[in-house]
Amino acid sequence: MSSHDNAYKSLFSHPKAVEDLMRGFVREDWVERLDYASLEKVSGSYVTDDLRDREDDIIWRIRLGGQEGDWLYVYLLLEFQRTVDAHMAVRLLTYLGLLYQDLVKSGAAGQRLPPVFPLVLYNGERPWSAALDIASLIESAPASLAAYQPRFRYFLVDEGRVPEEALEQGGNTIASLLQIERSASPQDIARAVARLTDKLNGPEYLSLRRAFTVWIRRLILKRFAPPSELPEPDDLPEINTMIAERVESWTQQWLRQGHQEGRQEGRQEGRQEGRQEGRQEGRQEGQSLSLKRLLARRFGSLSAEALGRIDHATPEQLDRWLDNVLDADSLENVIRES
Repeated sequence: MSSHDNAYKSLFSHPKAVEDLMRGFVREDWVERLDYASLEKVSGSYVTDDLRDREDDIIWRIRLGGQEGDWLYVYLLLEFQRTVDAHMAVRLLTYLGLLYQDLVKSGAAGQRLPPVFPLVLYNGERPWSAALDIASLIESAPASLAAYQPRFRYFLVDEGRVPEEALEQGGNTIASLLQIERSASPQDIARAVARLTDKLNGPEYLSLRRAFTVWIRRLILKRFAPPSELPEPDDLPEINTMIAERVESWTQQWLRQGHQEGRQEGRQEGRQEGRQEGRQEGRQEGQSLSLKRLLARRFGSLSAEALGRIDHATPEQLDRWLDNVLDADSLENVIRES
């Protein structure tokens, strides 16, 4: 199991994280009828009849208010992914069968099985392209045969494609998690961690704060410094202070790296051309590529207009715009004319 999976399991072992994920990113009417005080983590490990171990990422159960005041349990099956799995629907359907089998064997199911909500939280770079419905993975069949095919669908939260406005939810810790995941520069990370620290300001969040602290130190800050070079803070306010103290030096290092990448790309292009003109064009191309990379990390996908301005900029403009990346708060303020 990867460090990312372990970190996410630790975070989503806290009811507050599960509640914020459901309330903030599952836009369905039944979500508001859930009794979040009843959240209860259940075992996700099963042994099939052929004795092969299978383990889900995390399973919770929660009570759902009925039409007449009665209750039923909804099981939340959370799966964490960094890569696209073309057969995720098959994988989750298998987990669902194992969960139902376990409930039947244990006698916890009652006369009828509870509904299950399978959710995949994905934070890979490429957009999610796998089928959300298992029917899309099954060959077409005559209507009389199709009636016997399984029906199953899962819900996807593709972190990189969540709209920016959805990340501005006050008090929602998962909105902050996504902001931190999508931050490119040290300054962006510092701002997002500061907001998260404010949201979890209270003794009841101590355990969740520590889980976030481990995740930020081991997986987020390694972009700027190896964990072995960082102290081991015990709580989120401590890592927030540590980031604030280092943000300027990390930003300078981040910009230098971008400049170095640009110069390296320029030298490589120049060597290929073998002429002074080629070296100059190569350096400019390297600056352009470096600027596009830094801007995409900070502000997301670039418009065709912005790409065109960068492609037609002079070397002096590119130098100035690369310097602007440090302090500018918007794409427009980076590639301004003066």
